[in-house]
Amino acid sequence: MKGGGFVQSDRRQIQTAVLGRVDSEEPLLLPLEAIELDAFRHWHEHDTFWCGLLLGGCGGQLTTKLYTDRVCHFAHHPDPDGLPQVCGRHARGVASADHLYVKSAAAAWLHGRGEQARFDYPQPDGAPIGSVVDIQWRRGGLRVHLDQAVTPQWDADTEPVLGVSVPVDRDTLIRRWYVHRVRLDSEGTARRVRIGTEAFARSTEWFALDECEMTERGLSTPAVERIIRARRTPPPSRWPAGKTKKVPQPQARAQALLSRLADVRRLGSVVLVNRVCGEIAVLRGVEQETQTQLTGAVESANRWLEEQTEARRDLFSRLNQAVNSQRTRQVRRLLAHVNAAASRDRTEAENAIVDAAAGHLAALARGQQAGAVAGRAVANGSGAGHERVRNILGNLRRRDGDVMTAEMRSLVKVLIRAAADAGDRVTAGQAAEIADWQERAGLNKPVPAAGSLAEARAAAAQRTRNKQDAAGQQKRTRPLSDRVARRFWITRKCPRCHAVKGRNCVNDDRTGTGEVRLIPHSERLKPILEERKVKAKQRKRQLRTLDVTCPDCKRPPGATCASPSGGVHRSRAEHAQELNRKEPRS
Repeated sequence: MKGGGFVQSDRRQIQTAVLGRVDSEEPLLLPLEAIELDAFRHWHEHDTFWCGLLLGGCGGQLTTKLYTDRVCHFAHHPDPDGLPQVCGRHARGVASADHLYVKSAAAAWLHGRGEQARFDYPQPDGAPIGSVVDIQWRRGGLRVHLDQAVTPQWDADTEPVLGVSVPVDRDTLIRRWYVHRVRLDSEGTARRVRIGTEAFARSTEWFALDECEMTERGLSTPAVERIIRARRTPPPSRWPAGKTKKVPQPQARAQALLSRLADVRRLGSVVLVNRVCGEIAVLRGVEQETQTQLTGAVESANRWLEEQTEARRDLFSRLNQAVNSQRTRQVRRLLAHVNAAASRDRTEAENAIVDAAAGHLAALARGQQAGAVAGRAVANGSGAGHERVRNILGNLRRRDGDVMTAEMRSLVKVLIRAAADAGDRVTAGQAAEIADWQERAGLNKPVPAAGSLAEARAAAAQRTRNKQDAAGQQKRTRPLSDRVARRFWITRKCPRCHAVKGRNCVNDDRTGTGEVRLIPHSERLKPILEERKVKAKQRKRQLRTLDVTCPDCKRPPGATCASPSGGVHRSRAEHAQELNRKEPRS
């Protein structure tokens, strides 16, 4: 919030949602193209979409927006009271639900191996929800880092799995032999998980999750087996067969150490350079010429180590200055560099600098979160009480049914207290709805109202009719040129002015000027709209996942799967797709 306290709504496009309810863990990715969105809407015609809590969203219901001149996206339903819609959700792009896709894929993968896992989305030091996914089962655990918000802990009980943007230093790669990475690829309206294995001096190899296994060493891929075999296999001889050079053992050892020192210098590993220099220092029994080579190599390595020490000292000094000067961008960049290049053998002073930098970023994140909450309250024209009224009413609407449960009655009690806190900020429409819930719950506590109950209900009904009339009028008066994108009509000949394909329409007023029109003739657009209507009528109704019996848990159509993740089994979705391919339904 800046200046006089005016908060602007976040205009970034929302590409992901959750299905069915606000606390759902079933993610959805919206198609970007209009032609794909038509099929998506048909497939989910009986479903609801939500700005889910596990996406860091506001809990509001979403609808789909179709465009032919830009990408399609989700959007919030209009506020019933006409207030501006404000959502504090930070991640809105294609990857914003990746943590839910990881959870779903991992649950299915472990279930297929006879394991039941617990999943959590922790937020250490104020990290955004979804940065980390914790997976725990009886024999082990994984911590998936999807971004750089949380530093991996390599000596913890859970094995880190890094997103493609998370850095790892050379020493860690060498010490651990390999690390695992995760990436998600878009396939239609889903995201597919792939696991990569990265080793030093090797490119990352990627595998489908079904190609991976859990072993005593932890997560394993086909690449891991090759890396382990390579490390256990003795190195090949340096000399061709039949030309073995007979050298005394100390001499051969000295030559190997010289070559190894040159290799680790190129790697830039301070730890390994120190280790090789220590091995050279205790080597005895070499010839004088070789000893001179060893001494020169160690002296050169020591100068290099001094340069690295100075560079490390300068890096920590710049990080400390950035923290003291409150330069957040530099703090974030330098801290990532420090974690990648100097994660081991830190001094107390270096650890203090790193802790101060991490604390600065955590405090900033907490401040931004608090500012977003305060901003939403200001933009809604109310305090915390009114915001709670809106959220609770939305929750009750989603739970509405024929039976008033004990949980809903408790929620109505909370609603009445929140309404009392909001006072005269409760609108007439809200007051009418609160009074209705109060009556259904059998509660007689007074509710702040703007006017009588009858007047409030009448005003709310009139506003609804006005909105419906305005929406219908807008749809009827929308120009044809706004309903058909240029890329569709430009490929057709105009029956009125006879403009050929690829040419704009021209005025046909017999003046002979041939002036180009800014919009095409309606005769060029109407056939396209008619064809769309015919295709919409001919479009076949396909089976949804819940329309079929689950081959895995045998749950009947309409019933949710007995899945540890709360979602549907993959075999059920594949079965529905197979039936649609064989027997399309109208």
